[in-house]
Amino acid sequence: MPFLGGATDPAALLCKHLARVVHVHCKDVRPQVIASARNDGWRFLNGVINSTFTVPGDGVIDFDAVLTTLRDGGYEGWLVVEAEQDPAVAPSYQHARKGYQTLKAIVDRLNAVTAQATQKAA
Repeated sequence: MPFLGGATDPAALLCKHLARVVHVHCKDVRPQVIASARNDGWRFLNGVINSTFTVPGDGVIDFDAVLTTLRDGGYEGWLVVEAEQDPAVAPSYQHARKGYQTLKAIVDRLNAVTAQATQKAA
């Protein structure tokens, strides 16, 4: 999936610049809203109000690939969930929790795979 409507896959872009990454903010996007934003010339605030951005697991970004890239690159820092939605439409706590649960499920699965591989190698 293109990243923010561009021609770059987020995991591929991350891989290219992984040595420079010291902190990660995670948010997802809705490409159909991005298309409207571009076609109508929206400013950033209009994009937020119209739900261009959402939490991980509620859009199209492949966070499995992103987190695998981070893990394989040795990243051990924080993952911050961004919930940039209109709180009148999408309550912040509920959506932030959904993003956290999505990322945690992926991290737990990756950790289980790593543990199994380590046990087999021992």
